[in-house]
Parts: sequence; C-alpha cells; structure tokens
Amino acid sequence: MKKITTYLFAFLCLLVATLVHAQIQEAPARAEGEGPFNKLIIRGVTLINGNGAPPIGPVDIVVEQNIIKSVQTVGYPGVPINEARRPKAGPNDKVLDATGMYLLPGFVDMHGHIGGSGQGTPAEYVFKLWMAHGITTIRDPSAGNGLKWVLDQKAKSAKNEITAPRILAYTSFGQGAGSIESPAAARAWVQQNAKNGADGIKFFGAAPDIMQAALEENKKLGLRSAMHHAQMDVARWNVLNSARAGLTSMEHWYGLPEALFTDRTVQDYRLDYNYQNEEHRFSEAGKLWKQAASPYSEHWNKVMDELISLDFTLDPTFNIYEANRDLMMVRRAEWHDDYTLPSLWRFYSPSRISHGSYWFNWGTEQEVQWKENYRLWMTFVNEYKNRGGRVTAGSDSGFIYQLYGFAYIRELELLREAGFHPLEVIRSATLNGAEALGMADKIGSVEVGKLADFVIVEENPLQNFKVLYGTGAISLNEENQPVRIGGVKYTIKDGIIYDAKQLLEDVRLMVQKIKEEKGEKITQPGME
Repeated sequence: MKKITTYLFAFLCLLVATLVHAQIQEAPARAEGEGPFNKLIIRGVTLINGNGAPPIGPVDIVVEQNIIKSVQTVGYPGVPINEARRPKAGPNDKVLDATGMYLLPGFVDMHGHIGGSGQGTPAEYVFKLWMAHGITTIRDPSAGNGLKWVLDQKAKSAKNEITAPRILAYTSFGQGAGSIESPAAARAWVQQNAKNGADGIKFFGAAPDIMQAALEENKKLGLRSAMHHAQMDVARWNVLNSARAGLTSMEHWYGLPEALFTDRTVQDYRLDYNYQNEEHRFSEAGKLWKQAASPYSEHWNKVMDELISLDFTLDPTFNIYEANRDLMMVRRAEWHDDYTLPSLWRFYSPSRISHGSYWFNWGTEQEVQWKENYRLWMTFVNEYKNRGGRVTAGSDSGFIYQLYGFAYIRELELLREAGFHPLEVIRSATLNGAEALGMADKIGSVEVGKLADFVIVEENPLQNFKVLYGTGAISLNEENQPVRIGGVKYTIKDGIIYDAKQLLEDVRLMVQKIKEEKGEKITQPGME
C-alpha cells in the first residue's frame, strides 16, 4: 500500500489546521455597490483589453444586466465626441461618465487564500481589499476554511449577496480523508471531491502512482488542478511528471528547477537541513535555480518546450517571496500602517511556528542569493511567455508581509520586471487567468457576450502600475507639492458598480477600530 508520506501528511496537517483551516468570520450581507441595472452605459473610457491589443478610445460600453451588449468607439482623442455616435440612454438607464478614464477587464487572482484563523482576517476584510484593487475573480487554492464554507461564500458571491470576488474552490488533495493509501483510494477521493462541488484540486505531493491516478481521474472528470511541488516529494515527482499526468497549472516555482537538473537528482541541501525549520527551507530554496540547467541550454529549452506543448500554466507568484530578497522594503510597505490588522502583523513577525515567518537570522547573504534566484526564475518565466506559454498572476497573500490586494498589484510590477510588456502583464492578469480557469468564454476580456467585470482607473496603468495601488502613486501638483494620484476608482463585478476607494476606506476603519479597542499598533520586530 502506497501512502502519502508521513512527513508530507504532517506538513499538510500543520498547514491546514494551524494556519488556515479554522473557519474565519463569513462576509456580511452586501451593503455596497449599485446595480445590476437593466442597462448600464459606461461613457468615454480608453479601453485596455485583456487580449494584448493596444488601448483604444474613447469607447462607450453597454451592459444589460450582467452581459456586455456593445463596445462602441465614439470618437478620437483630443476631439469633442459626436453625441450622435453614442449609444442612446433611456430615462431608466444608468449612465456612468468615465470620460478620460481607463477601463480594463476585472483582474483574476490565481492564488487567493481567503485568510485564516492564524491571521485573524475576517472574510469581509479580505474580500474588500481584493475588490478595492480590481480583483473580481479569485482561485482559492486549498479551500483552507473548509470546502463547505468556501462553497457557501462562492454561492453568495455568485448571487451578489456579499461584496466579494467570484470564487473558485480548489481543495487540497486528500482533504478530509486522513491519508490516501492507494491509487484506487486516490481515484475515489477525486470522484467524491467533484461530487462535493469543488472546482479543482491543489496538490503538494504524494507517491508517484497515487499522483498519477489522482491527476488522471481529475482530468477525466474535466476539473483543473494546481500544484505546489513540496520538497518532501519533488525528488521523485517534479513538474514534468505532473504536466504529463494531466496537471493544468503549477504554483510558485518548486518542482521546475528540479525538472531542469542535469548533474544531480536532488537539491544540494545543507547536511543539517530540517524541512520543519523554515529558515532552512527558504534560505536553501534561494540557491535552487543556480543548480538547474543554464538558461537557453539544450535541457532548459527541452523542458520549456514540452511544458508549452502540454498547454501547461505557470502561476509564479513572484511577490510572495520578495521579502527574501529585500526584507526591509516589504516589511516597511506604507500600507501596513493603515490596512494590516494587528493579528496579521503578529502572524508575519519572526516565529518558528507561523508559516512564512522565518526571519531568525535573515540577512545580506540570503538576500543576495535570492536576487540571483529571481534573475534566473524570471528569465525562464519571461521566455515561457515569449514562446507562447501561459503565465498568470497570483498573489498568495496573507503570508510573508504580503497584504491582500496590494500584493496582487505588486505581482503585476514583478511581471513587468521579468520582461513582460505592460500589455502582456495585463493579459496575464485577465485573459490568461480566465483561460487557465476554463472561463475565457465569460471573463478575461471586454467582449460582447461576456460578463461585466471591469476595473476603472483615472490614470494610465500601462505607464505606471503603481496607480493601481490603493495608496496610489506619488506625483507633484502645479504648486510643486507632492500629491497622491490613482487608486482604482470603480470595480465593476457582475454589472454592479463598487466605489473602490470606499471599500478601501471601510478596511482602514475596520483596522483602526480594532487597534483602538485592543490598544494595539504596528511596531517593528524587536522594537516593541
């Protein structure tokens, strides 16, 4: 009988039970947003679509209920619009004047945990931070609050009974089963998972025959999958094994360097390595890409080309490891003071127990290693995109000083750093995510017949992604005084218009209230 290894199962139990499994407070009934309307007309925007096309405008967009009915060019830049060319509005129609603003498809976060008891983050807090940053669809990998809980929030979001993005629930493989001891048991669990209503599965690792059976069965049922190839099983089952067996996407980058090894079969672990010591785990991971085949070498090319031929999706989540290469920058991000809950801040702080809080002896040497790690990792991801491979945007917020919503915008900046053109970044954040979820017929681009999910911002995000942060970007006014510009102005999901800045203000007041009630504040580690 082949079992999920004892050490991996123990890790999964720790991850699920300690970090995120205990259910957080559900989102309250929706008290925000206008609509949906029988007819909504958005006037005068410059459209940045998710399909790689350049901006075009001014454009008027007509939505009926939740369906895009027309996308109509109504003039030329710098020239008054001929009103006769515009779609006509009736007396009961909603007209949103967005003249001069930029409209994009709603963003898709491919790695969106809905908080957890360890972080003390209620669903309203998480959902509003996402929606305030234009995120209208998320994939919850692991369904850490329990599948039933996540499906309940998913159903309420689908009916717009709560203020929340559209939710797709991917359960952790084996969740609720204790252990999976055979290929037959793996197939049975996958079948039951589908009957339970899950949208897919997230894997961490298991014996090869169990992985093969589970992935084959999941593919046969038409469900999608993701995987974090944990070190405890990656030596015998890397990304190539997974993709060949039917895995549709990978998280982070674990398992990819291992598929690129040419002069070894296991990572060059320090000899006192202990996986439960996360400082070991993450500091050693920072050396991993240098152990892989060199960029553009024969084996490097071969692995990349095979993954692309299998229509395999990379969801790199660059942002979640950025503290590894610059801890102070990420820890001191300006949004922490107003938008990070004290309980979440405590979870981030150095700890031998909290996942991702491995800041015991983190210093210059580790950061330098991780800078090189990023350079090689980004080279692979960018070239994967160049050759036609699908790359998506995911955040994995709630860990390692990365805050919901804000971290997703940082992911867009890091895709840009990797070499993506800004239009390619937007495609990763929209249409590519929709394709990876099997939803490209409904979301991901602004096209007739698709759902009305939009992000509207007053500045051009292609010129500066920082204008998408809730805290905006720094500029100077005519009096030579520093001012803030940007921040998403409207998030539209299912044809409902949300004031994105008000959602962010709701979060700020939520955090302020908790600080006042409990007498807490954000302080730097070791300086309390």
